[in-house]
Amino acid sequence: MAEAGLNQKENVLNDEALFENEDQDFEFDEGGLELAAKEADLDYEAELEGNYPNENFSLPEQWDSGKAILPTITDWSSTELTREGGDGPAPFRSGAITPDGLIDEDFEAEIGTPSLNNYFQDDEETDEEFQDIAEHKILEVAGDDLYGRKVIVFAACKLPPSAQIDHQRLLEYMKHVLDQYVENDYVIVYFHFGLTSKNKPKLTWLIQIYRELDRKYKKNLKALYIVHPTNFIRILWNLFKPFISVKFGRKIMYVNYLHELKEHLHFDQLVVPPLVLQHDAKLVASNKPKYPYGQDSSDAGTLPTQQYGVSLQHIKSHYGCVIPPAVQQTVDYLRQNALDVEGIFRRSANAVQLKAVQKKFNHGERVDFAVEGDEHIPAVALKIFLRDLQEPLLTFDLYQPVLRLHTVEDERRVAEVRRMLHEELPEDNYQILKFIVQLLTEVVDHSAINKMNSSNLAIVFGPNLLWPKGQASLSSMGYLNNFARFLIDNYSQVFDR
Repeated sequence: MAEAGLNQKENVLNDEALFENEDQDFEFDEGGLELAAKEADLDYEAELEGNYPNENFSLPEQWDSGKAILPTITDWSSTELTREGGDGPAPFRSGAITPDGLIDEDFEAEIGTPSLNNYFQDDEETDEEFQDIAEHKILEVAGDDLYGRKVIVFAACKLPPSAQIDHQRLLEYMKHVLDQYVENDYVIVYFHFGLTSKNKPKLTWLIQIYRELDRKYKKNLKALYIVHPTNFIRILWNLFKPFISVKFGRKIMYVNYLHELKEHLHFDQLVVPPLVLQHDAKLVASNKPKYPYGQDSSDAGTLPTQQYGVSLQHIKSHYGCVIPPAVQQTVDYLRQNALDVEGIFRRSANAVQLKAVQKKFNHGERVDFAVEGDEHIPAVALKIFLRDLQEPLLTFDLYQPVLRLHTVEDERRVAEVRRMLHEELPEDNYQILKFIVQLLTEVVDHSAINKMNSSNLAIVFGPNLLWPKGQASLSSMGYLNNFARFLIDNYSQVFDR
């Protein structure tokens, strides 16, 4: 294993032009790329043992000298992660994580509607044709990241031996899963460890992915984290570099150690395979890396005024109100100023501004969102507040009952949801939930303008209202989204006492 390679950097993989013809930097030479792939004759097993795949394969001079290093999360300060402005692009360097909203792109004519035609319809029926692929759990959904974007996890170590899986069907399954989320901002975490000569896909299959995952899938992809990169990643970069653009490279970040992800993801909700955890522990013990981000002593511990990352009881004990000020202020501003904003709650916001807003709320200050100048900031701040609660707003106790609602007869469903919320949900949680869902109904009333119907909002809010103590499965996400949509569409029946 080439552990030393984990600390090496290079220019990043920039491959958006493989998909787009509108603004690509290079034309995609499909024939040339496939020929290069064949000539490279890469040997994954040799790569995993720390050797370059082909003794005649030419690597950049800086690699041979050991001077090139992969860009990592810790190379980027929050001030560098800024939105593009009117004076030109922000000072990105290749490999930067691109937080929400950094790449300004036009919306589609209309945001797609997920297939939620029947409430609580068993998602297994939808995934039946992919059951043989889904059972390997190669692809998982891990809620939202710290910026409110969906997190999709791909684990190479869960790939079965190539003879036991149809990679064409795997690609179709990947598209099937991504189709549910690509209309919203999302990120991908790729765990590279565990790719061997036995389970490696062919390079022609990787090329097929480049060809078929077109602009629809890349437009709202905001970050691609490659965890535990090895020589193989660097070799692929060298191979594909002539054919790809710089634009996509801004979304790629190499992650050498798992703890580097904690700055950007809810790590406790991330699906990390045991093999990856063990591998990371060995790397940390061997290399003894410095912790990537420190905490200012002034912010250490929980503040009495803190609202993010604490319990509702903590907030109420200090502020003396049922509706937390962060919720009250964001909802009030959104109701007055953002109901007609296209993609509200769907789009993300600038990371630096979001952190500043959270800091103000945590210090008991009032936030003037009009000064922030972006209606998406209070929308994302509200989502992050919900996701950062120590216990979900709907509580851990209601997780299994919500998943079982699809077994309740249609005519009894409203009554059962009313009973569940009124009898099993704490009164404060109930009032906060009602307050937020009422806003969502108003957003839906303006959906002809803002393009956010109840289905779109459900995908955004489902995982932020309820999650399990452990890791939510991909199949459970559908039930959570359906429940959120049910609350929005049946607001008056569910919440009116």
